[in-house]
Amino acid sequence: MQKQWMMMVVAMLMAVASNAQGKFFTRDGKLKFDATAPASPDKIEALSNSATCVLDAATGEMAWQVLIKGFKFEKALMQEHFNENYLESDKFPKATFKGKITNLSEVNLTKDGTYNAVVTGKMNIHGVEKDITANGAITVGGGNIRMNAGFSLLLSDYAISIPSVVSGNIAKEAKVLIDASLAPKQ
Repeated sequence: MQKQWMMMVVAMLMAVASNAQGKFFTRDGKLKFDATAPASPDKIEALSNSATCVLDAATGEMAWQVLIKGFKFEKALMQEHFNENYLESDKFPKATFKGKITNLSEVNLTKDGTYNAVVTGKMNIHGVEKDITANGAITVGGGNIRMNAGFSLLLSDYAISIPSVVSGNIAKEAKVLIDASLAPKQ
């Protein structure tokens, strides 16, 4: 009876391990947001160091989440306006992305190297969900995965209004840069 019990425990542990195998995770991904207009005297940019991502290496599926209040600006007043007036972070506390690597056959997530990746999915910001596609680089090395990507978002696509009094300082299209190191999920 004890031998059967041990076999059951070993089988359960193997099932859990195989389920976790191939999943990668981070809680400290970096997202840079830049909505600086060409004629603006100030940089309208912020950085979050707390983006969360889960990547399934077997399927290429991924999910991202970032808390809007996690973005830090150089000037406190910009941060206040960003949270209260533009992104309404009390009402819409996070931005999310769910998608997958569409060219997974060209990206070997089990072999060290750098690969060009195309990711397609649904971005949800300010309560609005839109389809997006982004190009990036995935570097595999030492059992970890590093993701770098850049893309632009039209603020109006996400119901983010810019008052005319500051429209010359804030770009209509924001640039987003991602830099994240993912480790095997435990």
